[in-house]
Amino acid sequence: MPASELAAKQAGASTVEVRDAVGNLLADGDQVTLIKDLTVRGAGQTLKQGTLIKSIRLTGDAQEIDCKYPGIKGLVLRAEFVKKR
Repeated sequence: MPASELAAKQAGASTVEVRDAVGNLLADGDQVTLIKDLTVRGAGQTLKQGTLIKSIRLTGDAQEIDCKYPGIKGLVLRAEFVKKR
């Protein structure tokens, strides 16, 4: 496979569009709020509706975002449960 095809294929894979619950396009570093209460498996916590999540990262999956939240390591949320701030 020529290098130009390989580069185009990799560029296409990294341009996955991730949209929140209302259709806004999400990007790395965005702030989002939760639109419903979510029980976090393994952490024994519930994140309440309206909770602010700062500095998200896109995972490459069209529906998952990686987040940081105090007290919870490795938090991954589905984009359908968040709204861009």
